Amino acid sequence: MQSRRVSFHTLGCKLNFSESSTLAREFERGGFVRVAPTAEADICVINSCSVTEHADKKCRNLIRKLHRRNPQAIIAVTGCYAQLKPQEIAAIEGVDLVLGNNDKGALFARVAELAGKGRAQVYSCDADSITTFFAAFSSNDRTRAFLKVQDGCDYCCSYCTIHYARGASRNMPIADLVAEARQIAAAGQREIVITGVNTGDFGRTTGERFIDLLRALNEVEGIDRYRISSIEPNLLTDEIIDFCAASPKFQHHFHVPLQSGSDRILGLMRRRYTTARFAERIAAVRRAMPDAFIGIDVIVGFPGETEEDFRDTYAFLEELRPAFLHIFPFSERPGTPAVGFPGKVQPSVATQRVEELEKLCDRLHGEFCSAASGSEDDVLFESTMRGGMMFGYTGNYRRVKAPYDRRRINAICRVKLGAMDDSHDLEGEIRE
Repeated sequence: MQSRRVSFHTLGCKLNFSESSTLAREFERGGFVRVAPTAEADICVINSCSVTEHADKKCRNLIRKLHRRNPQAIIAVTGCYAQLKPQEIAAIEGVDLVLGNNDKGALFARVAELAGKGRAQVYSCDADSITTFFAAFSSNDRTRAFLKVQDGCDYCCSYCTIHYARGASRNMPIADLVAEARQIAAAGQREIVITGVNTGDFGRTTGERFIDLLRALNEVEGIDRYRISSIEPNLLTDEIIDFCAASPKFQHHFHVPLQSGSDRILGLMRRRYTTARFAERIAAVRRAMPDAFIGIDVIVGFPGETEEDFRDTYAFLEELRPAFLHIFPFSERPGTPAVGFPGKVQPSVATQRVEELEKLCDRLHGEFCSAASGSEDDVLFESTMRGGMMFGYTGNYRRVKAPYDRRRINAICRVKLGAMDDSHDLEGEIRE
């Protein structure tokens, strides 16, 4: 009898990727064969995102596409969109199962219970029910793993649904996470990205501290590199900065959400810092690690954002000179306070502001990458091959390309960095 085939379709953040990978391992242990997202499957699992209306639409379109392609396949939807709008998803033709984030760990059992396609069944989508911690790490990349250390958020920013979709901040004990990191090392992966909804808020459940988690992970043999996926500026302490600067394993790479360079807009967003505090934290990183990659999230078109507010944001970012900007037009999310705020920004205006910041990002990223030309650095090469070239990253996240050599995959190589191309990739000459 042929094994049943299951495909996974992950939308949104790296947290979802770590969870999908963990779910896939459970299906494989249960006798299923995991197939590519484009392949024909008996079960299609969608791990959804709901950070914007575009994310919701992308999920709906994916459901319809999968159903058209294979009308007999069972379609199971979980994740944040499933948590927030389960009935909306259940009403889409082809959907058989909708599971909230609290029931994600039971997905395999729920699928196994299904006799076949039928009316959509909905489980655990009550916001008050989100109390469990679904332990997860990714294992489908030869080089890098995403380790989920924290879930949920207590911050309740005025534009965000995450605290509704993911529940309160919670975490696993440090000892359990160290055990998972050892599993990752045993599988041969060299780098771990520490991820969560509000990663730096780690410890709410166990009374432990994020810095203590970093110190414990630092001792795991077989892992050569760690990155912190994202950390709020108010949680980026001097202790964390100094530890990362001193540790050869923790990379000089920080992703810090800003959202606006206007203190007035930050107040409306209910963020927990000012632009002065944000700038001081970035300065503290650079004092300890002058070569650090700084990535920044920013939202444009928030209700009430005037042209002057946007100009303040642009000037603030230009002065900070981050290595990269993640730019998002404001997306109104039902149930959040921002829905009722006055001063709606026209979509065309928001689009124009996004374009301006994208041009700034292109310039700043190019300057950051080209500054390393002529120097040497350590690069961890990945398995992807394009045009006869392999690609990898320095510790501070400059991407490097070199002629493909299978022996160098998943290896940290000393590389002489050369010219930068139009994609901001640096040519690499491997030093023996």
